[in-house]
Amino acid sequence: MIATNNPLKQYFRRPAIYLRLPSGGTGYPPGVVDLPESGELPIYPMTAIDEITSKTPDALFSGTAIVELIKSCIPDIKDPWSINSTDLDAILVAIKSATQGNDFEIESSCTACGEAATYGVNLIGILTGLKPGDYSKELEIGDLKIKFRPLLYKEMNDAAKTQFEIQKIFSNLEELPEEERNTKTQEAIKSITEITMQLLSKTIEYIETPGSQVAEKAFILDFLHNCDKNSYITIRDYHAKLKEQTDIKPLKIKCIHCQVEYEQPFILNASDFFG
Repeated sequence: MIATNNPLKQYFRRPAIYLRLPSGGTGYPPGVVDLPESGELPIYPMTAIDEITSKTPDALFSGTAIVELIKSCIPDIKDPWSINSTDLDAILVAIKSATQGNDFEIESSCTACGEAATYGVNLIGILTGLKPGDYSKELEIGDLKIKFRPLLYKEMNDAAKTQFEIQKIFSNLEELPEEERNTKTQEAIKSITEITMQLLSKTIEYIETPGSQVAEKAFILDFLHNCDKNSYITIRDYHAKLKEQTDIKPLKIKCIHCQVEYEQPFILNASDFFG
């Protein structure tokens, strides 16, 4: 326990920046985020323990590293597992900015000349460009109305762990005899399809029919398994566009070698970003 009368307390870390969540903090149940009246969350720099935790492979894989990091650097977020995908990237970028400043370096290869170089990225600029997707509208398919919601960090992390295990199966296929390899490949493809459907079902808040509103995930997943192909593709693509609205936009880079301007995707991989 830390002594409350510690004379060094005045030298403890203090908030470095303040973050207004892209979602505005709306839609969260009680106990997830204690939003200040200003609507801006204070972001503290990482501690030495945070730094160690963020570089621990097992903790990164399980998701606990990100959870503990958010709890440490943003005490007003009480349940990081329940943070939705609309806000997660902004939170991680804000923690990085509070810890090391606004400048972040990436390596990029020019799409024209192929030369690689290091370029500076302004993290605050990325934060200001993050927008929430419009999840208020319903997708209409015939007489069905489908309402979507963002995924939670726990749901995203669980899906990522399962996909990783399936990828390991693919990586070992070359060592198997052809017949067994073909069987395992088909099994892995079916597993990926099932994960995709399960994840998609979780993004659906409800499906409204002329006579009822269905929110049970088992019923929604059953519907995705048994609806016609065109309906499934429409639902999948609509959700993909919603998610795209919240993604970090590609960086605009001017090659220092040939001066060609091109776009570089900014993929927020926690193990690279904090590791």
